[in-house]
Amino acid sequence: MGFFKIIMPLDVISRSGAETATLAAGMAKLLNPGDVVFLIGQLGTGKTFFIRSAAAALGVSEPVTSPSFTMAQTYSGKITVHHLDLYRLQNFSAEDALDFEPFFENDAVTFVEWPEQAQPFIEKPAVIIKLEHLDISSRRITFDCEKEDLKKALEDLIAGAGN
Repeated sequence: MGFFKIIMPLDVISRSGAETATLAAGMAKLLNPGDVVFLIGQLGTGKTFFIRSAAAALGVSEPVTSPSFTMAQTYSGKITVHHLDLYRLQNFSAEDALDFEPFFENDAVTFVEWPEQAQPFIEKPAVIIKLEHLDISSRRITFDCEKEDLKKALEDLIAGAGN
């Protein structure tokens, strides 16, 4: 049986944290400075874990934790990694967008948890990742990507992991 169970293109079942970490690391290596990644999912689906694994692949050596109370963390790696968690943000306005603008610089990769309220103010992300509980250790991970080259690279990553 393959590493991941592929349901349809860019829709994957991860059966363990190790599988999710491998997928996140592989995806991170496809990103470029300036890319924004949205992570959507219920509490406990592994959004921060996914980001932690991706950040490690981007050379971040310090612990990546949820910035729920500070809303933003910045990490140094091979490239700068910003991690935003907008869970506690009740309303997002154009003024808030200006406050968050430095986190969307062209020399960093920015991961955004709970982006729903801020979505109208944030430039189109390179990837939208949806995580969904299936059971205690399994997650459905769906990638939505409009950049054709990145989408193809993600498809190849998923297909290669399934062999």
